[in-house]
Amino acid sequence: MPAREIDLSDIPEQLDWSAAERGRFYRPVKQPVTLRIDMDVLAWFKEQGEGYQTRMNEVLRRHVAASQRKG
Repeated sequence: MPAREIDLSDIPEQLDWSAAERGRFYRPVKQPVTLRIDMDVLAWFKEQGEGYQTRMNEVLRRHVAASQRKG
């Protein structure tokens, strides 16, 4: 449906954007990879419970950010 055909008459126009949060729903695209991890490192992440891959990604992301800050 073209944008000009969308009926917005029942939706109030948003004029105050002061409480808006940029990037709140942003999710980066994920790339499946095969990665060799030392057994003890993998075991430690798995011991922390579900979501170990997400936590591993967060650790790597923090490392990348810190490396970028250093220059």
